[in-house]
Amino acid sequence: MERLNRKNSGFQEKLPIKILQFGEGNFLRAFVDFLIDKLNTEADFNAGVAVVQPIDAGLVDMLNEQDGLYNLFMRGVKNGKEIQEKRTISCIQKAINPYRNYDDYLELATEEQLEFLISNTTEAGIAFDELDRLEKLPHNSFPAKVTALLWKRYQHFNGAEDKGLSIIPCELINYNADNLKKIILQYVELWNLDSGFKTWIEQHNSFHNTLVDRIVPGYPRAEIDAYQSQLQFEDKLIVTAEVFLLWVIEGGEDLKAKLPFDKIDENVLIVDDIQPYRTRKVRILNGAHTTMVPFALLSGKETVKETVDDAFTGKFVKNAIFEEINPTLDLAEEELDSFAAEVLDRFRNPFIKHQLASIALNSVSKFKVRVLPSLLEFQERRSELPVRLTFAFACLIRFYKGEWQGRQLPVQDDVQITEFFKETWTLGTAEAVVEKVLSRREYWDQDLTTVPELKDQLIIALEELEDKGVEEGFRSFQEKINVKS
Repeated sequence: MERLNRKNSGFQEKLPIKILQFGEGNFLRAFVDFLIDKLNTEADFNAGVAVVQPIDAGLVDMLNEQDGLYNLFMRGVKNGKEIQEKRTISCIQKAINPYRNYDDYLELATEEQLEFLISNTTEAGIAFDELDRLEKLPHNSFPAKVTALLWKRYQHFNGAEDKGLSIIPCELINYNADNLKKIILQYVELWNLDSGFKTWIEQHNSFHNTLVDRIVPGYPRAEIDAYQSQLQFEDKLIVTAEVFLLWVIEGGEDLKAKLPFDKIDENVLIVDDIQPYRTRKVRILNGAHTTMVPFALLSGKETVKETVDDAFTGKFVKNAIFEEINPTLDLAEEELDSFAAEVLDRFRNPFIKHQLASIALNSVSKFKVRVLPSLLEFQERRSELPVRLTFAFACLIRFYKGEWQGRQLPVQDDVQITEFFKETWTLGTAEAVVEKVLSRREYWDQDLTTVPELKDQLIIALEELEDKGVEEGFRSFQEKINVKS
């Protein structure tokens, strides 16, 4: 079988470099490059991508061998129906390893039609390295490389106002663009670059915070023959992804005009403030994951799909989202319900086996960030505790005992936390355990014994859970707190 390239596949069109992309890994290729490719074919965007390898080891050589081409397979559930799609992505025009060819990298700064810089260098990528110097090449940190490129562009175009870039990082940290801009300005100061350059960065380049969401399993190594059999040419860069995606970008009308996502049917939003959407994702998607993990593991489930497909555990998770998490959020009810329905579709994806044990890591800190705010906000708004989130809290506490009905549980956390729970469970009574856990301020950033009814309800939940198991224990818990109230 011939290797995929532009000559044999028919993708001969040359596109102007409008996008500089830091990162050639699975996520950007299955997310950003997919969207750019759709803009090109459906909205006449006419944008080529130049990919820069952010670390010394990477896929640039393989990309160049295939002339930037690769196949994306998308599989999942949408509106209750299974979907399988395949697309050859052709927007990448060149790929550069700056650790071997730094001059080629800096030369990208002179591209006349360059408009955007997009990145995904992992959460650790947006960091300041005080050892980076302008004259010491190649620069180590991602922000230093960006600063050097912007400096070259500023000089090459004599500070032209219309040659600034829209900078759109996709790293999974809050305020990712604001953090990147702050570090770039640190390098401007460290390297003693002129004040006009600083003004050009601040006034003629735009920085856009983002929220990204798509599950990308990546290269299907275990099933590669089945995938390859669907293709005419050999592809070493096949990437797989779920059907769902979400990209929320902070920006105004100028960015909307430059990025015509309204012309393609994909879930990309350009909004004034991404924080409500970030909160929505953390509370609904991540919150549902964290809510279900101890509860489902104690119920004998192994995967997310198995959990949401089961009559009891599936109903529990669904009701926790729609009846207890969504009412604590301030976006439109229709928008929240639509997002929640998409989340449940994603959980049911038959093509992704998401092991509960794999998302059990650091469940205490996750619960604090993802679930506890919903629980407390529900109590604040309704003057009562949310039944399922409270029971899920009890399951979390019981999970950290480390064993359940004769089997070991996949507890994975900082040793100080696991030792704390090990010691706490020696106290013997549910009341003593709950008292000690809730009063542990460093875990919750507050003393939770002051939350009305929480201590008493968790004691009941733990006792019923221990005595009757998960399903009967939950029913009994509901009856007892209703009687109590």
